[in-house]
Amino acid sequence: MKIKSCKEEYLLKAQKLSKEETERLLSRMSQKTLKRLEDLTTEEIIGIQMEIEEDQLNEWRAKMTLIKEFDIKKKSKL
Repeated sequence: MKIKSCKEEYLLKAQKLSKEETERLLSRMSQKTLKRLEDLTTEEIIGIQMEIEEDQLNEWRAKMTLIKEFDIKKKSKL
């Protein structure tokens, strides 16, 4: 995984997070990823984590859409 920095929009979002929200985001980050990013600022690290999570959420939504479409086709055949 090659991550240099986060997009500006995520950096701005990261700067607006409360301390509790920041801690929650950092707690979800794997130690391996965190070690790779240790030379960045906390805001940049949080921004990268937010970007990763949004990508994962979009992938999950796409998979769920396919599953729902499959279920609809399956039910219509019955």
